[in-house]
Amino acid sequence: MFTAESIPASLTRIIADAIEKAGGWQGFDAFMGQALYTPGLGYYANGLSKFGQMPQGLQRAEGVVGAGSDFVTAPEMTPLFGQALARQVGQVLAATGTDEVWEFGAGTGALALQLLDALGDQVRCYTIVDLSDSLKARQAQTLASHAGKVRWVSALPEQMRGVVVGNEVLDAMPVQLLVRKSGVWHERGVVVEQGALQWSDRPTALRPPVEIEGAHDYLTEIHPQGEAFARTLADRLVLGAALLLDYGFPESEYYHVQRHMGTVMCHQAHRSDPDPLQAVGLKDITAHVNFTGIALAAQDAGLDVLGYTSQAHFLINCGLVEAMQDAPLPERVAAQKLILEHEMGEFFKVIALGRGVDLPLRGFARGDRTHRL
Repeated sequence: MFTAESIPASLTRIIADAIEKAGGWQGFDAFMGQALYTPGLGYYANGLSKFGQMPQGLQRAEGVVGAGSDFVTAPEMTPLFGQALARQVGQVLAATGTDEVWEFGAGTGALALQLLDALGDQVRCYTIVDLSDSLKARQAQTLASHAGKVRWVSALPEQMRGVVVGNEVLDAMPVQLLVRKSGVWHERGVVVEQGALQWSDRPTALRPPVEIEGAHDYLTEIHPQGEAFARTLADRLVLGAALLLDYGFPESEYYHVQRHMGTVMCHQAHRSDPDPLQAVGLKDITAHVNFTGIALAAQDAGLDVLGYTSQAHFLINCGLVEAMQDAPLPERVAAQKLILEHEMGEFFKVIALGRGVDLPLRGFARGDRTHRL
């Protein structure tokens, strides 16, 4: 059993061995995948707490190593989030005559519980796709009251019908780093020097999807795995919709000439830092989502783009404000953070992709920004 103290050194050795086998250099996407998903050691594959209101540091100060959390997601903040999302999910289920929900990366199971409680008999089967055994165990406890409806899978069937939900899933998919230095594009990767992980850049033919004006140095990401995920959804989803909620921008904002430092960020004990090569396995590594890339990949593979808007507009359209009126004060305060512009309301976006959905979705009734993708 690995502990918080032993994980970084053990995982670094595994990554260093992989780098050596790859010829002494590997791209950041390979490193990110190992740092997050190496069985038993990667951030999402080890047994340490991740989600919640209390930082790790506060718990460790009390001598409980590995307790506490690194960040909080919307479903942990208030059940009003899942109840609002359920109104959109229910509309799609009713319109398509389906009764299945698929959730990728279900975290603690909080969102699944909120959706199942709200949707009731509209859902016959709730399938969770998650790579973490420790999180699966926690999800099973959370969802014990719906045990007859919930199942876990590690591979998708050939065909899916119903609604796919992914809250903060795309940002955890490995990205490739591109850096322009003195006018020359390089791919940024990882090497081992004197036993430590270090950055190393090498010239590449890869480019961002749009031209970056100017000659100044520029760091950014491209998202082949996220776009491959969108194509996989298109290949498997024969009827229904996928609702993906995450932080990010359309392409014109993502690759703005002034956004020259990239978006990769780490999260630990409710604090952020930009160095993924330190404390590997103990902190989350994320990158913002290029929603234009996701939309184009899905559209090219046969899905329709059903809507794209801010989280604030989406939740308000789905009745969050009305639900807040009868909620206790702590719930109202938490729900406000979901929709305030300087909190999560504008920072997070929602995109809907689908096939066979012929009605306007309520979550995008006002404030739809599909034209800005």
